[in-house]
Amino acid sequence: MCDRERGWSEVPFTKTWQLIAGSAVAGLALSVAAVAAAGPWDFGQRKAERDKAASWSRTGGADHGAGPLDRAAPTAPGVLGAIGPGTPRKQPAAASGGLAAALGPLLADPALGTTRTASVVDTATGQVLYESGAGEAMTPASTIKIATAVAALAALGPEHRMRTTVTPGAGPGQIVLVGGGDPSLTAQKKSPAGAGGSLVALAADTARALKAAGTDSVSLGYDDSLYTGPVRHPIGANPNIAPVTALTADEGRQDASVSGPAERTDDPSGDTARAFTALLVERGVKVTGEPARVRAAAGAQPLATTLSAPLGGLVERMLTNSDNDIAEALARQTALAGGQPAGFEGAEKAVAARLAGLGLDVSGSRFADGSGLGRADKVSAGLLTGLLTKAADPQRPELRPALTGLPVAGFTGTLRNRNAGNSPAAGLIRAKTGTLTGVNSLSGTVVDPSGRLLAFAFLTANAPAPEGAEKALDRLAAAVAATP
Repeated sequence: MCDRERGWSEVPFTKTWQLIAGSAVAGLALSVAAVAAAGPWDFGQRKAERDKAASWSRTGGADHGAGPLDRAAPTAPGVLGAIGPGTPRKQPAAASGGLAAALGPLLADPALGTTRTASVVDTATGQVLYESGAGEAMTPASTIKIATAVAALAALGPEHRMRTTVTPGAGPGQIVLVGGGDPSLTAQKKSPAGAGGSLVALAADTARALKAAGTDSVSLGYDDSLYTGPVRHPIGANPNIAPVTALTADEGRQDASVSGPAERTDDPSGDTARAFTALLVERGVKVTGEPARVRAAAGAQPLATTLSAPLGGLVERMLTNSDNDIAEALARQTALAGGQPAGFEGAEKAVAARLAGLGLDVSGSRFADGSGLGRADKVSAGLLTGLLTKAADPQRPELRPALTGLPVAGFTGTLRNRNAGNSPAAGLIRAKTGTLTGVNSLSGTVVDPSGRLLAFAFLTANAPAPEGAEKALDRLAAAVAATP
């Protein structure tokens, strides 16, 4: 079981004002120097003017989801305000007596299971305000996506885009569809999940190039060799993730969904090639035979190219919706950037190395996958708050999407129905959820009553029921938001 997707609910009008008030408190923490250093950021949230055109017209942009909102869309809290070093400095756990008094009893709730750990850090100073077993490595479930996000952003930067190309084949009249690992690639006429690579646009450009060369009949090969090793996640066939290949359209979904569990194809690369064939035929190009797996010629100049959404937008989409397919793709892109084979093992080594290179202590950690679907993953609450603090460092604006993509309590993604309604924490908490059977976690940021941006992480195991564990985690996060 992975993070559950929940539908939108009606939100009282007063909630919008609550969110605005919370954002105003956060805004007081912003400094002129921090904003100036932020580059292309707007109060901690990536500018989205270029979103729609990210791959369709080969320009950049971010992705905060598609479609109109039925309420005010919250901006990120003041993640750029007067923030200091990115690595927490060890301080006594009793540094905040108020937090200790507030969190201690809540952490003892039996609904959290037999094991629970916690870490709360002031991102501006790196001071540890509260901790309980913060160095103990535990199965994090989907909160490991925070590590995947930071590693990928550090390796490639938020503007990096993956290319899906069509090149001439080895023989006459042959073309090759070459996968670049774009998890946002779609075969739909209009991208259903925001900006991303478009097979439709790629087919149109390919058809024009072929006709300009006097070619009206081709055979199609496809090359998905960029990724190596097993394509199946170790958990096996599962509606929460498709086989991981470098050439997959619409995440291999067999329905119109864009997030959450869905029936997946067993052959994402072949299905993508067949969809591309149909698009070429629609544009007057005759395609002979069935698409076949081949290797593209080294150095071949593309006939046409389509680009993924910028990596920063992919990170945001991954975190907001707990998207496992994007997570595994980003882990493999991190492996490629680190000179490792782009499979599960290479990604594990590359993510650990990239985080260690940021000065984070990864001892005892394991990044067996990028999504958190596997129980072999191990991280500590202290590492999670260290990652979030690093992402808040104004000297590392390239890591900011790891914060701006976090779901907003009561409003977006996997938190839209948690700390929602009249909760005093609605709109103030941004956090990544994590859920496997018996495993529940929550890690993110919140602005406390004094205007400090705090990073928190709570990891639990052996909970008797997920619903009770989630409510207990939400109470912990709300207490962080309310305690001076």
